[in-house]
Amino acid sequence: MTNAPETRFPIRFDPLYRGLSTALFLPPSTAYVEIEGDEVRVRMGWAFRARFPRAAIAKAVESSARPLSRGVHGIWGRWLVNGSGSGIVVLELDPKQRAYVLGVPVGLRQLMVSAEDPSGLIAALE
Repeated sequence: MTNAPETRFPIRFDPLYRGLSTALFLPPSTAYVEIEGDEVRVRMGWAFRARFPRAAIAKAVESSARPLSRGVHGIWGRWLVNGSGSGIVVLELDPKQRAYVLGVPVGLRQLMVSAEDPSGLIAALE
């Protein structure tokens, strides 16, 4: 692991979902993508967490998709972790990584996350 400084990118929240998620004990302060050296950590409070090497990111792009749902959703290795329908960054992972949803281990091949600064996050991951 390198000695690069830690960089934290908050997950983007729409105003309405900010209030709802806080009521569900998922405040925006606990939702972020964090890069430290060669490691990436993604967290949305108690609902989602993942940690994987930066080298596992095969591709990182901003998506034009605007999902209607908010929160943590996924199936078959594709997970959406968002507080907003905009600013979605798609991370393609190879090899498959491990994440935890409600504490249960799941496979992670693609992670879609809403970022406050999508272009900054992508640049930091490159």
